[in-house]
Amino acid sequence: MIHLHDISYLRLGCQNLSEMVEFATDILGLELRHKTDTHAYLRGDSSAYNICYIEGDADYDACAFEVRELSELDKAEKELAAEGITAKRATDEECEERQVNSALFFADPNGNRVELVYRPYQTGVRYFPGRDAGITEFGHFGLHTGDSERDIRFWTEVMSARVSDKIGEGALLRIDPVHHKIALFASEHTGVQHVNFQVASIDDVMRSWYFLQEKNVPIVFGPGRHPTSTAMFIYFLGPDKRVYEYSSGVKRITDEENHTPRQFEMAPTSFCMWGAKPNVDEFSE
Repeated sequence: MIHLHDISYLRLGCQNLSEMVEFATDILGLELRHKTDTHAYLRGDSSAYNICYIEGDADYDACAFEVRELSELDKAEKELAAEGITAKRATDEECEERQVNSALFFADPNGNRVELVYRPYQTGVRYFPGRDAGITEFGHFGLHTGDSERDIRFWTEVMSARVSDKIGEGALLRIDPVHHKIALFASEHTGVQHVNFQVASIDDVMRSWYFLQEKNVPIVFGPGRHPTSTAMFIYFLGPDKRVYEYSSGVKRITDEENHTPRQFEMAPTSFCMWGAKPNVDEFSE
């Protein structure tokens, strides 16, 4: 089994890099750490970056997970091969671009691009946001799955994630005590379904709700509260047509031995216990 330590970063393609940097700093509330003609590195915590926007193919995306030991990459390459998945070791140039010591690239059974990284760079410089959205950390991301049973097996039996709860055919997966770091979202698409940043409190969620409306940013879901993770949330749409989320109050699962995943019905109340309903067309992209 491949032991995942934490989520690391997302690489997201875009058509207009300047537009995405403006959104990420002025609206989302991230700090721009570095920018080239084609790449922009932004963060909401002490990492070197959480999101790298890449100008070019707007449909491109990749998610990255940190492993604790360099030997995990060799082990992963062999275990993925046993699953019929071809993995590629990153070159020195690819590692430098990603600001990691070593990396391994592959696609999961749904075709989602995944990168395993060893020693992603940190910085001793305090995170200083473009606006005070109350962000405390890069929280989680959603991935599309066209075959939930297949992909849940892959992420739990090959990649060491654990099911916290299920909603319909989708699943919320943890790799540490946080209720979920990966949300498998049943759909016909591939890639990243949404991007989450944790904020300090419900006050930050609500402040952003008013702020986003004032800035005419489309709200696609919320404010609300998830009955699964207990987190209070709001989802909104970026100019890249990706869904972004703020949430606060996510629960932790500390009793691994006695935790039993719950099966929630596929209904609006399984996503929000307050009664908010998602804009299905935009939320599912």
